[in-house]
Amino acid sequence: MARLASHVWVGAYLTRLNGEGIFAHVMHKGDPTAGAVVVKCANLAGVASLFTRNYRADGTLGWDGDLLDVPEGQVDDAIARARRRDPDLWVVEVEDPRGRHMLFEV
Repeated sequence: MARLASHVWVGAYLTRLNGEGIFAHVMHKGDPTAGAVVVKCANLAGVASLFTRNYRADGTLGWDGDLLDVPEGQVDDAIARARRRDPDLWVVEVEDPRGRHMLFEV
């Protein structure tokens, strides 16, 4: 099964969020073709969640909520650890007071 290049997915995701009026940006660019992707969703009140993109056994993409509604520093620490393990990691930050991230709608 062909997989969508990471940079293409990230670009489409940012476009989708922008279309909904949700601010997001790339915190770290990873490998353009095969880099893993994580999404930090910050509510601008010190609380954040971290989602990791993973392929399921059937080859479809899914999202795991690794950290949900925790102090933002915990998410930042988890991202720093993940980047030390995987320098090809893409990190996207979504900033929305209502916590919208559209991951399950992309």
